[in-house]
Amino acid sequence: MASNSELLKQLKTLKLSGAAETLELRLMEAGQNQLSYSEVLQMILTDEIQLRQSRRLQRLISNARIESSKTIESFDFTFNASINAAQIRQLAACGFIEKAENIFFVGPTGTGKTHLAKALGHMACRKYMSVKFMGFFDLFSLLDKADLNNNLERTLKAIMKTDLLIIDDFAFKKIEQKYAEYFYTIVDLRYAAKSTIITSNRSMSDWINIFPDPIMANAIMDRLCHNTHQIIIKGESYRKKFRPKNQKT
Repeated sequence: MASNSELLKQLKTLKLSGAAETLELRLMEAGQNQLSYSEVLQMILTDEIQLRQSRRLQRLISNARIESSKTIESFDFTFNASINAAQIRQLAACGFIEKAENIFFVGPTGTGKTHLAKALGHMACRKYMSVKFMGFFDLFSLLDKADLNNNLERTLKAIMKTDLLIIDDFAFKKIEQKYAEYFYTIVDLRYAAKSTIITSNRSMSDWINIFPDPIMANAIMDRLCHNTHQIIIKGESYRKKFRPKNQKT
């Protein structure tokens, strides 16, 4: 036991907490199964690697601001026939991120757009890619705060470097010139370099009208729509499925 105690101290000193947590179990297995030193070492190192990967994944999901429950596996593909499950699962392989392609989810409220966007973000996190999810106007609030703190350039660079940017509720209402300029900068920096997912309740033909400057609007839309998977979702809100039958719609 004394040697094991010393070994535990050494593992903790080296910050190998995964190996330290399973050391006693692995040594017991080694004695029971007459494993070689190399086999025991491999098991202990595998425990350490798995723990680090798990922690890294949790950090990525937390930083992305995506609920752990919003996954491809938890999405109900049966409720809406307009959603092409095969297409979504193909996109979930995240090849679109490697190609710097964008995705638009467009359709009425409650048809699964946000869940699907988050689910693809979750899959990107599982592949250890950086993801950031935010509402359209939350993005501008973030940039306003950064500007007040003289941190705008650094914030824009961080957004630009994110492998997958997810913008929810795009084109909800018209925006002022300052925010249009912010958005143009982001779109221009990420163009053909990083992927963006956009969800919107408005049809794409309405998007250009939210910007005060038509020239800038065209420049934004031209960059956004290049190499984009446009997924149009139809149907009624999924939430109606759980609404009491005697409740008026």
